[in-house]
Amino acid sequence: MSATAFQAGLVTRLRTHPLLWPVVTLVMILVVNASLNPGFWVLQWRDGHLYGSVIDILNRAAPLMLVALGMTLVIATRGIDISVGAVVAISASVAALMIGGTLVIENGVPMRVSRFPMPLAIGCALLASLACGLWNGLLVAKIGLQPIIATLILMVAGRGIAQLVTGGQIVTVYYTPFFYFGNGFLWGLPFALFIAAAVYLLVHLVVTRTALGLFIQAIGINPAAARLAGVRERLISICVYAFCGLTAGIAGIIISSNVKSADGNNAGNLMELDAILAVTLGGTLLTGGRFSLAGSLIGALIIQTLTSTIYSIGVPPEINLVVKAAVVFVVMLLQSAEFRRAVHGWVVRPQAAVAMGKGGKA
Repeated sequence: MSATAFQAGLVTRLRTHPLLWPVVTLVMILVVNASLNPGFWVLQWRDGHLYGSVIDILNRAAPLMLVALGMTLVIATRGIDISVGAVVAISASVAALMIGGTLVIENGVPMRVSRFPMPLAIGCALLASLACGLWNGLLVAKIGLQPIIATLILMVAGRGIAQLVTGGQIVTVYYTPFFYFGNGFLWGLPFALFIAAAVYLLVHLVVTRTALGLFIQAIGINPAAARLAGVRERLISICVYAFCGLTAGIAGIIISSNVKSADGNNAGNLMELDAILAVTLGGTLLTGGRFSLAGSLIGALIIQTLTSTIYSIGVPPEINLVVKAAVVFVVMLLQSAEFRRAVHGWVVRPQAAVAMGKGGKA
């Protein structure tokens, strides 16, 4: 193969790669952010930790990455889960309430102790979020409710459950080891990033090294045909919803650890919409079928970078959601192949008409 043919093939592969537009979008937002904030790319090493705007974006995007991973698999099966924000609140509330942090004096030294052992508290929070996901999966796969209706039930009830757990109050955590999940550093980087990376690698290996990824795509493309082909469509759908609940539970623990408290009313508020946006921005279609885990991670970074940009340029809080929606709308248009073809037609046809006119005069 000649060098020219190799370069042409490489360019074609890059132009048709599904992650091209998500990456281009992320780079564009980062460039805009850097132009507005001259110190955006500055990184500092202090006390063995790496600090900077980029690190802050990565750290804050970790919970959304986790929720987006679970949402990706749900959407790939032609479903949707709008209860993940409520599940985040439930997980955070259970963990914060069980850990607490009572002040005791031991040998004359004041210290905080957990109400229950921290592994037990985290295990109970994850079990609660797993049960929420199983509930959604049973409603969708066994009862036959539409996914948006089934998860809408938990979206409404979940907030109430979280407020019942916390007694309608903000539960503050004083137990220092719990703060490591949301504020700790490992090898200079935020620990939350390692959690998100570990979950991503685990899911990536499962869906690429086993037949599960193909089964999920088959269910999303045609559930009836997948069932006739021997795919256990209902069991896989239940497991996918359960996993989505579990990832929301992990995100809830990170969020409550980061803010050192749990608010049943506001924790994870509107996170379901950000997760759906992240999955869509990453190239996964809401109609199910082919999905991209890496694209969802990039989509989560786009959402978090956009949020940081809006705050950094001083957009008033009362209109920042409008600005965010407008930018997302433009980004979705840019990523739409139909829109790009339409724009190309608007640009090319007039030029062709002008050329033909000149040719006619000649």
